[in-house]
Amino acid sequence: MMTVVEVDPEQQAVLIEQAKEEARRQAATVIEQAAQDPEQQREWIQQNNLIYGGLIAIGLVLVQPFITAATPTLNWSAKICAIAFSVAIPLLAALILVSRQETFRRRATDSLVVRATRAVAQLLAFVGVVAGFWHIVWLAGVGILVSGFVAMMVHSAGYFRLEHAATSATSATSAAPAGSAGPGEPAGPESPDDAGE
Repeated sequence: MMTVVEVDPEQQAVLIEQAKEEARRQAATVIEQAAQDPEQQREWIQQNNLIYGGLIAIGLVLVQPFITAATPTLNWSAKICAIAFSVAIPLLAALILVSRQETFRRRATDSLVVRATRAVAQLLAFVGVVAGFWHIVWLAGVGILVSGFVAMMVHSAGYFRLEHAATSATSATSAAPAGSAGPGEPAGPESPDDAGE
């Protein structure tokens, strides 16, 4: 015999909202803990250096053909590419210098101006890349736009998954009795993605 249980839709909505809020709080806690970790800060500094240098190089390559062309002959996508990179490249260069200082001090800056500049420079560089590819073929512009957003989601999902696993591993090792984990065992719980390997 099967028992049927009625679920109140209002109560179910409240439970779902509570679960979402708890997930948001956990994600915020993971980010806060990662921001306090000196090793994590050094990794962010290295990644930022790679991003800034790469965007400058891409910008120089994409803008180079437009430097010798007459302005009236450039279409709107070429003009957008040139303008976006004309603003982004100096900002990215300044951010590289800030990153060098962060590396020297072994910590990331918490300056609001630097965070705002980082967002503006990366956004303008992305706009410049999309406009540059759009100038070549509009389908390439759409492709880089879509793949850029997908890449951002993949990076975010991977980052949060790794940080959650690291946080869980830290919690598990601090709760486990001393000597229970062998020296050859992994540092954290195995990712379900790696379970099949």
